[in-house]
Formats: sequence, structure tokens, C-alpha cells
Amino acid sequence: MRITVDRDKCEGLGMCQSMADDYFELDDDDELTILDDTPAEADRAHVFAAVQSCPVLALTLEG
Repeated sequence: MRITVDRDKCEGLGMCQSMADDYFELDDDDELTILDDTPAEADRAHVFAAVQSCPVLALTLEG
């Protein structure tokens, strides 16, 4: 499983961070950092919910 972000779509709204701050972080310029792009299988549901929360569909969970 791998998290990817489409930087052209990401608007830095922070929904992902609010749902999974152990995987996503916005800096002061609202630039998204993926803290761990290969989460454990045990966190799949948690990460999937955060990815699905993106209103501009900038995040993808592959695998």
C-alpha cells in the first residue's frame, strides 16, 4: 500500500491531516507532506478514510 499526492490538485485544505495527522502534515504555506507513504496494513482503513476525505481528490492509496 502506498499513498501518493497529485501536487497540481492539492489545495492544502487539511482534511487528510485532520483525520490522520500521523500520516499527513501541512506546513505554514499549506504544502502537504506525507509523513509515511507506505503505511502498515493495520492502518489501511484509517488511511483510506483520510484519503477519501480529500475534497479535490488529490490523494490516492495504491495497493
